[in-house]
Amino acid sequence: MARDLMTDEEWAFFERFILSVRAPNGRKPTNHRLVLDGIFWIARTGAPWRDLPEDFGKWSSVYRQFRRWTLAGLWEQIMDVLNESGAVPHALQMIDSTVVRAHHQAAGAKGGLRDRVLGVRGVVSRPRSISSSMLQGCP
Repeated sequence: MARDLMTDEEWAFFERFILSVRAPNGRKPTNHRLVLDGIFWIARTGAPWRDLPEDFGKWSSVYRQFRRWTLAGLWEQIMDVLNESGAVPHALQMIDSTVVRAHHQAAGAKGGLRDRVLGVRGVVSRPRSISSSMLQGCP
């Protein structure tokens, strides 16, 4: 599992944000670096939380910490600092599939595709018989 884990330099950047968010019950923090690696693994793979490898800890604990950080606004703080620092090029953009929407006509309204296929078939197919008016026009 050690393949795509955070470097010490990356952890040094995230650590100051994570340590500023205190646990509501005053418990001693868990290994936040490992939890953050687990969250990044989920984000990178797109896998469901329950498929998180055991190397990162229990999936429910990692998810619970992710929710705490989300509600505390941690991710917005990190994104704001990254934007202000200029470390990320302006040309780099992320697209979240939850906000990408297709045009309403792309949904395929009832009979839409069927009518188009029948229309194309009618234009492309040759007539099956020759009418008498066509015969009279031919030399």
